[in-house]
Amino acid sequence: MPISFTNKPGLVIYFTAGDPDLATTRDMAIAAIDNGADVIELGVPFSDPLADGPVIQRASERAVARGTRLSDVLGICKEIREARPEAGIILFSYLNPVVRFGLEAFAKAAKAAGADGVLLTDMIVEEAEEYLRVMRENDLAPVFLAAPTSPDARLKAIAEASQGFVYAISRVGITGTQVSLAADAEALVGRIKQFTKLPVALGFGVSTAEHVKAVGAFADAAVVGSAIVGLVERTAAVNAAAAVGEFVRRLKGG
Repeated sequence: MPISFTNKPGLVIYFTAGDPDLATTRDMAIAAIDNGADVIELGVPFSDPLADGPVIQRASERAVARGTRLSDVLGICKEIREARPEAGIILFSYLNPVVRFGLEAFAKAAKAAGADGVLLTDMIVEEAEEYLRVMRENDLAPVFLAAPTSPDARLKAIAEASQGFVYAISRVGITGTQVSLAADAEALVGRIKQFTKLPVALGFGVSTAEHVKAVGAFADAAVVGSAIVGLVERTAAVNAAAAVGEFVRRLKGG
């Protein structure tokens, strides 16, 4: 199904799949959807997550140590899709696990699992020709990251290659919570919107209901990752789904 944000600002919630375990990841994702998340990003754990801050790095390390693999994440994706057919689901991965799986095989498996799209953090638009072809052939939306340091020509290329939405990162660097949003976040979203009618979602550092409300003044959706993963880290698995559901409800202003 197409990705949509019905109530602005939309909310994209990131989980590191397999942390604390696969069944809890599924339950947390469903709880997030039931409390207002429009899109779930299922993060494929990777042994060298260079773009991520310490919170998501630790989650990835825990999930890898538990033996979580890309095939497991696809299985959880299918379970979430069957449980909540209306939700948007993005598979969020570094390129390496996808290359090991095989790009064509991955795309077919992702579509069969019910994913709407894919975000590969280290896939750059300048080298994405084959990737984009495979995504198109399997009716998957490629989502690209757009940074404040990107010149307009690159933002245009990213906007033209993206489907579903464009993921604007509020600052250069690694993921993680922060006290206030980066000053140039609004300017970046405005620059992207020159080149596309797709929704623009802002992430990296968005962690509170106040942040989400502020993002809604200029972007179509907010992406919350590290704050969710940190909550999971601090919460017993048996309580994690309820805690996530309550946190997402608060993010939506409920």
